Amino acid sequence: MTGSRRGPSSRSSVPVLSVTTLGYLSCLLLLGHADARVVVSEPFGRPPPPPPPHIIFFMVDDQGYRDVGYHGSDIHTPLLDQLAAEGVKLENYYVQPICSPTRSQLMTGRYQIHTGLQHSIIRSRQPLCLPRDAPTLPERLQRAGYATHMVGKWHLGFCRPECLPTGRGFQSFLGSLTGSGDHFTHQSCDGAEACGFDLHDGERPAWELSGNYSTLLYTERVKQILRSHSSQKPLFLYIALQALHTPLQAPAHLLRRHSSLGNRPRQHYAAMLSGVDEAVGAVVRELRTQGFYRNSVLVYSSDNGGQPLSGGCNWPLRGGKGSYWEGGVRAVGFVHSPLLKRRGAVSRALIHVSDWYPTLLGLARVPGKDRRLDGHDVWGAISQGLPCPRTEILFNIDPVSRRPGEPPQQMALRQRRGFGIWDTGVRAALRVGDWKLLTGPMGDGDWFPPQTLPVAPSRWQGLEKRRDQHGKSVWLFNVTADPYERSDQSEARPEVVRLLMARMAEYNRTSVPPRNPPDDPLADPQLHGGVWTPWLGPEGSEGSVGGSVGGSGTLALGAYRRVAVRHCKVCRLRALFKKVGFRMQRASLFF
Repeated sequence: MTGSRRGPSSRSSVPVLSVTTLGYLSCLLLLGHADARVVVSEPFGRPPPPPPPHIIFFMVDDQGYRDVGYHGSDIHTPLLDQLAAEGVKLENYYVQPICSPTRSQLMTGRYQIHTGLQHSIIRSRQPLCLPRDAPTLPERLQRAGYATHMVGKWHLGFCRPECLPTGRGFQSFLGSLTGSGDHFTHQSCDGAEACGFDLHDGERPAWELSGNYSTLLYTERVKQILRSHSSQKPLFLYIALQALHTPLQAPAHLLRRHSSLGNRPRQHYAAMLSGVDEAVGAVVRELRTQGFYRNSVLVYSSDNGGQPLSGGCNWPLRGGKGSYWEGGVRAVGFVHSPLLKRRGAVSRALIHVSDWYPTLLGLARVPGKDRRLDGHDVWGAISQGLPCPRTEILFNIDPVSRRPGEPPQQMALRQRRGFGIWDTGVRAALRVGDWKLLTGPMGDGDWFPPQTLPVAPSRWQGLEKRRDQHGKSVWLFNVTADPYERSDQSEARPEVVRLLMARMAEYNRTSVPPRNPPDDPLADPQLHGGVWTPWLGPEGSEGSVGGSVGGSGTLALGAYRRVAVRHCKVCRLRALFKKVGFRMQRASLFF
């Protein structure tokens, strides 16, 4: 008789039998073979699968590549350093150069060219948000049994109620809807003429929380969520801190720690980063206290590179926020989890922010695959050091960026530079393997050494300047051998340029038209009680608007728009005075 064995670790030589031999086993027992043992074979003997992990995702706003202790920063981040050292540091990790694109790709797993968000951010007055045909990460997780909560900055559109975080899969939300705002008063301005309150608890303005510093406020809400939630139910917690985005503000006790820094923007930036460091540490302590930690995965990511003129530092990378140079798109990122197969490691795997969507769904064991995703499941590469499925990243193709009205000779030159394959006047960037191709107007390509930070911006005349971007529309770098983008290879390696342009053209054929509606005067907070809030009705109800004028109820859309336009002309001066008042109030907090 043969039976299935456990292997070398079996504790005796007695046969290990499957359920198919139970009848024969009964005979053995009757004959006195009482030491025969039964191990029930699959599926009856398989231990139950572990519960899905809790997922804690930190998105930090405008953190520079150098602005973490383990990258050599002059700002100490002891808690972030410890968490990263005990986890896996992601040292070939990319995001997008500005806020909304990074967040949209985290939430959908799709490139900008496939959601119509190729150009710029979603502005506060734009009737625009994430497309409804793109299921979000929290929507998928919620359907799989997760509790989903968000605190912090949304910045993915809010023109309609279904665009809000609570309309896109989050069961609770405390935070801001716009791109930036005062960290204490939570007032946000879009230009000089449109200012309003932007702190929301669910779908209502949280007036009662005004005056609380954003980082501390969000940390306390996270603690409340953890204390009221059962660790037996899987949790997705998205913590999108408003720091380190301007305005540069921090509580006095944090500012005092960095009083030795001579540069005022850097001093305030450092204080904000200390607040972020403490917030992450406080959340991890609460995870331990409430019993979540042992089955949790924590991801930390910046949303784009730092802005050097606002205190950030990306040295030794080139450029910064808003650019497709490495300083704009290579991000601070790490994973910390007891579930990692290897810890204390550095991953050089090529990872993009769009990869978190399928990776986290895979960890949560959410069934089904979406063929429209641009992200890859990279958990094996992170946790075990396995080969990474990602080999290239399309950063973006922005057709709106083309300069209109160029002379024919300039257009002909672009065609020659693009080998007839690609219009090099289009702002685009692509990495394939070691090579990175950039075309179009790339913006500021300078390096900002950290030694320039102690002096005022007006005296930053000693910066390294590169003139190679002037008059150029094609750059090629081997970013593995030259991560600082100092040696342009576009003329030396035309065959690589041609191949990458052909790949760019393939991507472009799959793109959808950019969606860039003009600002809507109906969005003005002065029409909605001084609050940034949805101003359009639910999709398909174009006869209604998201607010009323003078308490008279719903007006016809055309009449409402005429009233709004007249009102906006009157309120611009009033809003300008308000904005000045907010800035004066903010300045008083520093003294």
